[in-house]
Amino acid sequence: MRLPGDDPGRPAYSADSPDPLERLTHEHETRALAAEAKNERLVWWYLAYFLFGIHIVAFIMIYAVKHAK
Repeated sequence: MRLPGDDPGRPAYSADSPDPLERLTHEHETRALAAEAKNERLVWWYLAYFLFGIHIVAFIMIYAVKHAK
C-alpha cells in the first residue's frame, strides 16, 4: 500500500483533492520542493565561485613566490 509522501520528489497530495487541507498541503509541499531545488542550485553556484576564487589566489601566490627576489 502506497501512502501519500512515499515518493520524496513529489508532493504528497493532489491539487484536485476535494479536501481543502489536502490542497493546502499540496501547495505547501510544492513550494517547499521548489525552494529546496533553488537553494541546492545556489549552493552549487557558491561552491563554484569559492573554488574559482581559491584558484585565482593560488595563481597569484605562485606568481609572487616565483618572482620574489
